[in-house]
Amino acid sequence: MPSTATAKKLGKRLIGYPEEIVPVVTVQDWATQYAVSPKQRFIDYVVSLFPLLQWLPRYNLGWLTGDVIAGLTVGMVVVPQGMSYAQLATLPAEYGLYSSFVGVFIYCFFATSKDVSIGPVAVMSLTVAQVIKNVEATHPNQWSAPIIASSLALITGFIVLAIGLLRIGWLVEFIPAPAVSGFMTGSAISIAAGQVPGLMGITGFDTRAATYKVIINTLKGLPRTKLDAAWGLSGLVALYGVRILCDYLGKRYPRRTRLFFFISVLRNAFVILVLTIVAWLYTRHRKSASGKYPIKILQNVPAGFKHISQPSVDPHLIGALAPELPVATIILLLEHIAISKSFGRLNGYKINPNQELIAIGVTNTVGSCFGAYPATGSFSRSALKSKSGVRTPAAGIITAIVVIVALYGLTPAFFWIPTAGLSAVIIHAVADLVASPSQVYSFWRVSPLEFVIWLAAVLVTIFSSIENGIYTSIASSLVLLLIRLAHPRGSFLGKVTIKKHSTDFKESRDVFVPLTRNGVNPHVKIIPPSPGVIAYRFEESYLYPNCSLVNDALVDYVKENMRRGKDMRNVKASDRPWNDPGPGRNTGDEEQLANEKLPVLHAIVLDFSQVSHIDTTAVQALIDTRREVEKWADHPVEFHFATVLSPWIRRALTAGGFGLGISSSRVSPDFAAVVPYRGGRSDISEQDLDVSSDVESGEIKKSNPRSSEPVSEFEPIIAEDTPFFHIDLLSAVRAAESGIGRFSAPK
Repeated sequence: MPSTATAKKLGKRLIGYPEEIVPVVTVQDWATQYAVSPKQRFIDYVVSLFPLLQWLPRYNLGWLTGDVIAGLTVGMVVVPQGMSYAQLATLPAEYGLYSSFVGVFIYCFFATSKDVSIGPVAVMSLTVAQVIKNVEATHPNQWSAPIIASSLALITGFIVLAIGLLRIGWLVEFIPAPAVSGFMTGSAISIAAGQVPGLMGITGFDTRAATYKVIINTLKGLPRTKLDAAWGLSGLVALYGVRILCDYLGKRYPRRTRLFFFISVLRNAFVILVLTIVAWLYTRHRKSASGKYPIKILQNVPAGFKHISQPSVDPHLIGALAPELPVATIILLLEHIAISKSFGRLNGYKINPNQELIAIGVTNTVGSCFGAYPATGSFSRSALKSKSGVRTPAAGIITAIVVIVALYGLTPAFFWIPTAGLSAVIIHAVADLVASPSQVYSFWRVSPLEFVIWLAAVLVTIFSSIENGIYTSIASSLVLLLIRLAHPRGSFLGKVTIKKHSTDFKESRDVFVPLTRNGVNPHVKIIPPSPGVIAYRFEESYLYPNCSLVNDALVDYVKENMRRGKDMRNVKASDRPWNDPGPGRNTGDEEQLANEKLPVLHAIVLDFSQVSHIDTTAVQALIDTRREVEKWADHPVEFHFATVLSPWIRRALTAGGFGLGISSSRVSPDFAAVVPYRGGRSDISEQDLDVSSDVESGEIKKSNPRSSEPVSEFEPIIAEDTPFFHIDLLSAVRAAESGIGRFSAPK
């Protein structure tokens, strides 16, 4: 009897791995591997909450130059955009500046992305407008619009912050890119349509109604166009004209590309400045007796932070906001994570989604104290920040300074800003959110079903609401995911020999491809495995939603292509199963003759190379499959498994009696009483092990205690007591065809 140390060593050697690796895990092994000192984990967790501790000590003047340029550039864009988006959210213009300041300032302390700019965005602003409309409709005259908006920022901020702190930001990954693009495109169309009346000075209908209604009412109201259109249309044309001209000149004169880039960047501020001057010149002496001006202008914008106060936590207001929280939270999550990931990929760094959620959670929670409404990542300003040469998140501090200067020093000039010009800024900004035709066509080429999801999100958003568009895209994406998981693709395999000839050598190798020739040259000859051997490849993880379908596929294939072991002519009709009556009186001989021409089933080879997880239900389904095919064959059938890489999958299969080389008659059909895994045998000594000459043996290096030189020694890569697990599919098929390890039927 070997010692405990020897037995432990032997158990490792039986798996064929070096001694420092234990491939067959136990719960204790898992706990030992992942259990870390709670104190150290807590310290690491707290440090991870402040990413600036990693880059701030290394800050230098070279980084400062890029951050100052990027911060100033974004600041000159965020000021007019912030006021425009506040108007879109049906809030006074100063609230957009509050959100802009808090967003860019707070985010830099928690950011893992140097490019993202937090602040008011079009989709979130439209959502805030819808929330305010719904709350005021159900609870009229109870709370003002700014209180509703800041309370929404507080609650959604806490929710997102909790998601980030609990490290469950991976939930966002369940929403695919076409779904995000769909509701963003639909939202951009809705926003643009809702701003056209303001651009043209048309009034008299609800611009927050369904998009198609707004478009119809706008067309009906064109005869009522006012003088505001002179500022709105000219501003929109100027915005596009400056951008198109700068893009052309940048390509025409490559050396001055950066100059034209910054000129294009300043187009928002320039156009608003010109429109404001013209509006001041035209309206300053044309105020009516009732106090109205001939065009709609912004008028009073309070200087400084006039609305700093404790956010409202009125339980009744929280209850009124409850139905609106899911859609607002989803927009905060999706838009920010999508933008931060995109710029991380473009600029070669990795963002931490959970930390990003913490950042926007803190931003909105703190922002509610300043009167800010919900803010998230802006695609246009983030792209601008990236192209401006930003080096670190500290650029947000420079942008915050620009916003403060505007709040305290420029508010008298804001009085004369024409609101039609702000509508032009919004339309110009959201147009970039609409998916391009090439992007939409790529959805169709990659996955027509995902294109349908994209189209459904756009149409529902336009004909219903952004809220319903988001829910439609998410629900349809999850349904598609479940369908794909529950209906996996699998294939029965055949062999193709690939030969390569050169002047020095001849090489050939066998590969396995689907017998149905999916994606295989039709002129290539596919050779099925030897008669009586079936090879099947899974293309998904083997889990409870799909295991029954895989079971049906295997059993149906066996019954259609393999010989039935029992001659049903010798079975009385009364003893036959009700659902399998067997051959008729007149056709029995013919059917039996056709049955005898089929091969006798000996082995089934399952390729697990695509299987990363397996669960209890799937193992039970595999046991049921074995029982059904053995009942059909009327003798034991080998089950070989190829490329089982996960030790947990090996553990699960051996718990079901697979891989051990034992007859299924010795294994209970109920998974609750299956044969436990035998991780190594203590009744043999280390000297009893034979050196394997199988194709699945590998060479490993072991240290000789009597010598400093390593000693080469052949040992099996797969455990000797699990002969039906194989390192690759070719080895599994060869073993099945040669009958290695085949057990005999029990007596």
